[in-house]
Amino acid sequence: MGESTEAAVCREAKEETGLEIDLVGLVGVYSDPTRDPRGHVVSIGYLAIGSGALQSGSDARSADVFPADRLPSLAFDHEKIIHDAIRLRDSCNDQFKV
Repeated sequence: MGESTEAAVCREAKEETGLEIDLVGLVGVYSDPTRDPRGHVVSIGYLAIGSGALQSGSDARSADVFPADRLPSLAFDHEKIIHDAIRLRDSCNDQFKV
């Protein structure tokens, strides 16, 4: 509460990964009431470029980087969000390729 989603994602990225991020674009809003069996959760995905030293924050045991073609098993609809982000990345100028 009290901050934009853009400010919140930058703050959360710093807190949970140690990375500063620059937002490139909105990936999508994910609001299917059945996407999370724990309850109705809305997620907003952003494509971003990160810089800094990757480290896990308070909500994660570890933080790692994976090639897009070798992702680990993901919860809920997170694989769809990642694939949507890859499509957005690929449609952007080469300067945004990660």
